[in-house]
Amino acid sequence: MEKQNVEKTGEQKNCAQCGYKNTPRSEATVRQMQVRLHRIIGQLNAIDRMLGENRYCGDVLIQVAAVENGLRKLAYMILRDHLETCVVGEANKGNTKIIDETIDLIRGIK
Repeated sequence: MEKQNVEKTGEQKNCAQCGYKNTPRSEATVRQMQVRLHRIIGQLNAIDRMLGENRYCGDVLIQVAAVENGLRKLAYMILRDHLETCVVGEANKGNTKIIDETIDLIRGIK
């Protein structure tokens, strides 16, 4: 497999050949997102254990709902970050396509 040309600027990595996009985030923002994600992973692992233990359906469904809620909150955190960084930056450059992309992203969250 051929190694791709990856350019490193500060903490950002940009791939000229693959169209890789990135968003520079503060360490605090990344940490908040990771904490939420790790909580979700823990809940998913709990669901897996509960299924293996043949736990009551209602208890499993409560955990499933908690995971869905956690994912939605994580998605909104990422969306807010996207709006504050990527969308504002691209709109300031005159790129109006970013609005359509963002609307599609919002529709995907539901």
